[in-house]
Amino acid sequence: MNLIDKFHHWRRRRRWNKQYRKGRWESLKSDLEANRYFQIREFLQNYASENPSILDLGCGDGVLNERLGDYQFEYFLGIDFSSVSIEKAKAKNLPKSEFESVDVIKFQPKRNYDVIIFNEVFYYIPDSEKVRVMNLLFDHLNPEGIIITSIFREGIGCWEYFKENPKLKEIDFTTVTTKKETTYWKIGVYKMK
Repeated sequence: MNLIDKFHHWRRRRRWNKQYRKGRWESLKSDLEANRYFQIREFLQNYASENPSILDLGCGDGVLNERLGDYQFEYFLGIDFSSVSIEKAKAKNLPKSEFESVDVIKFQPKRNYDVIIFNEVFYYIPDSEKVRVMNLLFDHLNPEGIIITSIFREGIGCWEYFKENPKLKEIDFTTVTTKKETTYWKIGVYKMK
């Protein structure tokens, strides 16, 4: 990662910690965001193995985990750049779940997963690191495991890493819209070829 990327990463972490302290990201729990989380849950129900182990990259303070409701999973690890969001997630004492404050580009998985979710995080990975991060994570995906990617709006500079990746096969893709024309997400599900 070059010096400019390092600076932007450092600055982004400081900004997110400050925003989480002030409650800026409480909006993730809003009705406006609910359909995005419900779509991820639906993809889990339709394509994940029974009782999967889940890795949630960009977990914030554990909103996806909470939105899973009674969905059964064996283990859930949420990681996020913001130490403040992780403190909030840990305080919830969610069952079968752990949370870790780590930069996705420095994350070293200690186990394999049935599901890896890029939860509004992929566009924050510097372009110079995207392929390396993907390859590392794919090495920790169980056979028949799935990758779910949620990206706000168009995700320019992101989708080609999934749609044009010779290692991946797209198994589902949708756009989740809201009553606000400029607020929508594209969510894809992928398997290794």
